Amino acid sequence: MHAGDIAARLDDELDVAAYADIDASPNGLQVGPADQSVEHVAVAVDAAVETIARASDAGADLLVTHHGIVWGSVERVTGTTYRRVAPLLEDDMALYVAHLPLDGHQSLGNAAGLGDLLELNDRAPFGAIGPEYIGQRGTLAEAMTLDDLAATLEDELDTGGQSVQTLEFGPDEIESVAIVTGSGVDWLDEAVDADADVLVTGEGKQQAYHEAREAGINVVLAGHYATETFGVRSLQSTLDSWGLETTFVDCPTGL
Repeated sequence: MHAGDIAARLDDELDVAAYADIDASPNGLQVGPADQSVEHVAVAVDAAVETIARASDAGADLLVTHHGIVWGSVERVTGTTYRRVAPLLEDDMALYVAHLPLDGHQSLGNAAGLGDLLELNDRAPFGAIGPEYIGQRGTLAEAMTLDDLAATLEDELDTGGQSVQTLEFGPDEIESVAIVTGSGVDWLDEAVDADADVLVTGEGKQQAYHEAREAGINVVLAGHYATETFGVRSLQSTLDSWGLETTFVDCPTGL
């Protein structure tokens, strides 16, 4: 199968075109010729020097990541950009990226995967960005405390040995959960408007403490990397079903 064919199928599956005007990441094939032959695909959260090297060591022809190399436009291929592009070219490895489309997909996406882990019911899109969504909300089958929710995530997620942080400013018992993975505290007001008991995301910002306290909502910070392995794992399963050999490159950051 050619890289361009795989990219087209993934673009269609993830509805990449819908996010073209709202995502700083150019989604789709970021590096490599469309006619490159692909038999082995590696998937990873980040297109970093380490993940590229490990994908190459695994014999991958294509690396699929959530966070790519290009953000906005590229004026110069120097510094970090060069350090990442050079090994891709040297090893004849293509790079496909799915950023916001992989956050927002309601069955394959990061938030959907976290919702599966928590066994949420009555799910709906959440986390509006323009006309699209990058998260999901739903209700727990049984109410639980914030500590129990944090412990569940700490046990199940690859947090790189770091603890799951909580801001305990909402109800003692949690039923309604809003999820935006990665850096999602900007959707705290939307979680409040949706009557969520907790916003589950990856990493926080200083102002989120006061905003959550003033709004009376719980927040769980489970790690940017830890909350965003679900999407590429789902794509790995999809690529497996297409008859391609796949490898998951796990590189937890603890952040």
